[in-house]
Amino acid sequence: MITKCFGKDITTTQAGPATGREMPVPPAIEVAFSDTILSIAPAPEAVDSYLAPGWIDIQVNGFAAVDYNDPRTPGEEIARSIHALFSTGVTRFYPTVITGSPERMEGALRNLARARESLGEGEAIEGFHVEGPHISAEDGPRGAHPRPWVRPPDLEEFRRWQEAAAGRVRIVTLAPEWVGAPAYIEKITAEGVVAAIGHTQATGAQIADAVSAGATLSTHLGNGAHSVLRRHPNYIWEQLAEDRLMADFIVDGIHLDASFLKVALRAKGIERSVLVTDAVTPAGAAPGRYRVGELEVDMTPDGRVVLAGQDRLAGSGLRMDRGIENLVRMVGMPLANAVRMATTNAARAGNVAGRAQGLAAGDRADLVEFRFDPEGPRIEVLATWVSGRRVFARDRDAVF
Repeated sequence: MITKCFGKDITTTQAGPATGREMPVPPAIEVAFSDTILSIAPAPEAVDSYLAPGWIDIQVNGFAAVDYNDPRTPGEEIARSIHALFSTGVTRFYPTVITGSPERMEGALRNLARARESLGEGEAIEGFHVEGPHISAEDGPRGAHPRPWVRPPDLEEFRRWQEAAAGRVRIVTLAPEWVGAPAYIEKITAEGVVAAIGHTQATGAQIADAVSAGATLSTHLGNGAHSVLRRHPNYIWEQLAEDRLMADFIVDGIHLDASFLKVALRAKGIERSVLVTDAVTPAGAAPGRYRVGELEVDMTPDGRVVLAGQDRLAGSGLRMDRGIENLVRMVGMPLANAVRMATTNAARAGNVAGRAQGLAAGDRADLVEFRFDPEGPRIEVLATWVSGRRVFARDRDAVF
């Protein structure tokens, strides 16, 4: 069946520089699609909503009070969390499993893979991101990951992950200072897995070796780091300066301030920058105490997620639609650039098939229709489609 939807095409707007809000009025279009986009034509009449490719989030540890790191999380709860993600405009995502015991990590991956295959909503699970356990053991770079389970890269363990995940581990974040890290990166990237640098205190030479071995991404750059660093050189500057690395950023106004974000985006350029949430269990839920794997975390009334009873950040409470708004608000970014960071750039960074072109014939019909108020700035998601199937629709008569 062929479906049509209408909206202003934000992806055709001349995006301009990394910052600066100048945005010409985009053209209204009609998109015809089945499971893929079939054609794009001028809309027959004016419209007040926008169309974009659906958001892609390559780092989601949990959402809507659902923990993806618990092997016991019921499938119906995972389904509920995916529906909540659809309401924010997300159409593809990578559930992310963090540092834990081998048994717990494999169990979480197995549980998520089972959900992907059995749930109607499971198609949105594009693959899995394993963040850790091959990270720095030192306070600061380790972040909130539990120290007892930090361990060196191990290809046999990677094989066990892939067996548990039905071969769908697509990103592995590791620290390149481990002995044997370059060889490990060469092996996993040869199998089509993205090797990402994160939670590291590597030297410039170690980062260069990792990139030469095949690493292509920096995970939540600017976070998972010492609170105080020497001015230069340091592992943040080295990654910013490395043009072969894309970088993703948590844009919640908590993890990064506006000045760092502006500089980082100018260094990487929009073409190498990606928006992620690093959302954990309490994201999209009420403030309170939750679990992320074996960790207890608190979400405070102001939206910070911290280790229980501490001030150390432990993921975020961010939604992707709010992250796009924050890019516009914090750095004055044109909406088109912010959408690009949440869609086609994320697809390239995470090797998401059929999503690299954007609103173009032949790409998957993963779409989001939304209203945008530049004065807020504020996004209101109206409808979301995954492979041409509408998975979310809002009451269009509701006050925006």
